[in-house]
Amino acid sequence: MSYIMVVVLGVIQGVAEFLPISSSGHLTLFQHFFGMSEPDNLFNILLHFATLIAVCVYYWRDIWEMILEFFRFFGDLFSRTPSRGEPPAARRQILLLIVATLPLFLVLPIKDKVEAVGNYPVAVSCILLLTGVVLFTSDRMAKGRKNARNTTLLDALLIGVAQGFATLPGLSRSGSTIAAGMALGLDRKFAVRFSFLMSLPAVLGATILEVVDVVQAGGIDTALLPKYLLGMVIAGVVGYFSIGLVNLLASKGKFGAFAYYCWIAGGVFLILSLLNVTLVPAA
Repeated sequence: MSYIMVVVLGVIQGVAEFLPISSSGHLTLFQHFFGMSEPDNLFNILLHFATLIAVCVYYWRDIWEMILEFFRFFGDLFSRTPSRGEPPAARRQILLLIVATLPLFLVLPIKDKVEAVGNYPVAVSCILLLTGVVLFTSDRMAKGRKNARNTTLLDALLIGVAQGFATLPGLSRSGSTIAAGMALGLDRKFAVRFSFLMSLPAVLGATILEVVDVVQAGGIDTALLPKYLLGMVIAGVVGYFSIGLVNLLASKGKFGAFAYYCWIAGGVFLILSLLNVTLVPAA
């Protein structure tokens, strides 16, 4: 993997992780068509981890408030004079995020099989076409008004189910979860914020599992660390600015435009896959 490819994949991850076009699908397809015989799963996971850091930086106020409320909850739990009334929005949001993360545990037993889908460009291309359908439908949903105070636990669970399906390469995680949130009546800006905050435990857990798998399989190739770090920096910086763009597009109901992109890209990749075309021969 050349440094040029590292830069390209870092930019793709930073853009595609937040724009609803499936970063995992684009990473695996680009790696396939540009001569990497097998996707580097560790590199892909580290790129996702870099965009997780971008989420932490962009939403640091929300995350800090949730951390404070986490400790305040235990303070109230053991206090002789606990606070009464409706819990703060940040505290309730923690509960919603926990519930939304639960469906991912159902994916763990089949994690290897889900990742293996990335080895079949035809399948990934078809799933990318499905992402287009999800995005096209999401733009036609009525604007909701639910926020952290009135989103139900069932809403959070169903959005979590959408995230579970989006572990398939080619199915956009952000697109699926934001669309699910809109369908359930969430305010569009809150749907975007909740989707990105949901990525924190999901990506962190996936990073830990992948690193453990690599270490057990023989360790990390230290010669690749400079390339890994360069890709992570690029993905994180590009990802930070992509988050702002997604918030703007979601508020204006412009997700449908990405549906056409997914259909075009999925169609092109599907044709290339069926013709067994490789843009750059494998080394």
